[in-house]
Amino acid sequence: MTLLRLEKKNRVSRSAAGNVGVFAVLMLVGTVIALPLIYTAVTAFKPINELFLFPPRFFVKRPTMDNFSVMMSVARESWVPFERYLFNSVFVAGCGTAVYIFIASLAAYPLAKHPFPGRGVYSKIIVWAILFRPEVTGVCVYIILAKLGMINTYGALILPAVASSFGVFLMRQFIVGFPDTVLEAARIDGAGELKIYWSIVMPSVKPAWVTLIIFTFQGFWNTTGMNFIYNEKLKMLPAILSQIVTAGIGRAGAGAAVALFLMIPPIVIFIVSQSSVLETMAHSGIKE
Repeated sequence: MTLLRLEKKNRVSRSAAGNVGVFAVLMLVGTVIALPLIYTAVTAFKPINELFLFPPRFFVKRPTMDNFSVMMSVARESWVPFERYLFNSVFVAGCGTAVYIFIASLAAYPLAKHPFPGRGVYSKIIVWAILFRPEVTGVCVYIILAKLGMINTYGALILPAVASSFGVFLMRQFIVGFPDTVLEAARIDGAGELKIYWSIVMPSVKPAWVTLIIFTFQGFWNTTGMNFIYNEKLKMLPAILSQIVTAGIGRAGAGAAVALFLMIPPIVIFIVSQSSVLETMAHSGIKE
């Protein structure tokens, strides 16, 4: 009874007016965040005479698909087919994301659950490495890839991204909170470390690696590959689409169609895995 009274006493209670106020604030913040996305989607369907109206309008009087037709026609006029650019982006984003999730989680598991000499040092290095932007290490990465003969290959885009330490840090934070008693019970039953990692640990930290999939896929999908890829047949989809955007104001509508086209895959992935992302945010700071 005493615990029940304490729980009722500590329970947060708001009046109806308070609930309405919180809902209004959240609606306002959500609207402000969604406005750029809405404006980009609306602009993609505007005819040329509505693109440069002032003040800008968040609605279309005469929707048209001409912007998408121009985008596709310009892409088809290049000597490399549009489908080739699309394949390159899908292949790099899909394979790169899968490889990165596997390597990051596989490295995070021993750092979280296996004591070994220098584990603390490695953990600190992983945290410090997050501070370095790709622009800082760009020259070093290019020299290494050139020495390995990986320039103008898909590996030049996948390998540097796989070396990122953010995924290892995120997966380690989740695996650290996993009960050691479950792992010990699995070892007593004869399960090997790879079996424990794949069949026990990974399903239990699903919110972490699903969240990591979203960030990783978005990074691969938006990369142009211009720093390491010079062969036109191996360039990513954003590379050719960025050329359309920079062609001048005459293709401003096609540029908006390009922006909408690039936004769709990350948004779809986020919507599909939204519940796991929210669970990650809710439990990322909770430990035993």
